[in-house]
Amino acid sequence: MIDSFEKMLASGQDSALLRFTLGDAYLKEQRPAEAAEHLREAVRQDPQYSAAWKRLGRALAEAGDAAAAMQAYREGIEVAEARGDKQASKEMQVFLRRLERAG
Repeated sequence: MIDSFEKMLASGQDSALLRFTLGDAYLKEQRPAEAAEHLREAVRQDPQYSAAWKRLGRALAEAGDAAAAMQAYREGIEVAEARGDKQASKEMQVFLRRLERAG
């Protein structure tokens, strides 16, 4: 599945949705650093994409970058609240608190 998405990207079909999908696929393959790369691009292309912020936080946390993960969650919470996406905001708040408690 990743190969076909990477081919789409290589052919110039870049979009926030494609980057989100690639990031999610890399997360499922336990490749968080590669996931974070695509998810960063997804939120760069569409800063209002709350689901991408949530996945980016997860990818960064799994890659061992807790500080960057917390920042991604904070930004994602702001985006989700501005859009009225209460569920995404609540989920990211939980993930953020877990990281903060872990130190």
